[in-house]
Amino acid sequence: MRFVVALTGASGQIYGFRIVEELAKRCDVYVIVSKNARIIADIEGLNVEYLKNLARVYDEDEITAPISSGSFRHDGMVIAPCSMKTASSIAHGITNNLITRSADVTLKEKRKLILLVRETPLHLGHLRTLVKLAEIGAIIMPPVPSFYIKPKTVEDVVNYTVYRVLDILGIDVEYQRWGRNV
Repeated sequence: MRFVVALTGASGQIYGFRIVEELAKRCDVYVIVSKNARIIADIEGLNVEYLKNLARVYDEDEITAPISSGSFRHDGMVIAPCSMKTASSIAHGITNNLITRSADVTLKEKRKLILLVRETPLHLGHLRTLVKLAEIGAIIMPPVPSFYIKPKTVEDVVNYTVYRVLDILGIDVEYQRWGRNV
């Protein structure tokens, strides 16, 4: 199995980093990092260079990368975090960088595309964009915490979302699921 993960310029870079870490334990990972993601990761205390130890890392302007083509076979793509700028570009078919091109290819090839959209509150334009994305096949998954797991740390909250993403991608992962014996 192999997956594509993109990090865009929204807060919550830890989601992308943790998803890459967990995927890299199980399969091949190809990562795309936007210029703004690099800035935000630095602000949030994360080093993008670390990801090069886990995956093949591309900058958003490397439009000739193999992952920009439908002939590159993969099992799904996750954009975490996903800025509204990126979500809007994908929704409207604007493929002006490697992230939006790879997402567009993922959708046209009928592969899973999961967007961890990081914006709140949402105005009507955002909501319409998210509806359009759902209509064309994207999975919209804002990283909303689940409190039934009784999280004690930020890491608990992040990991729950990370494991849900892996679960949706079809990867067998153990995590606390909803149930009466929670």
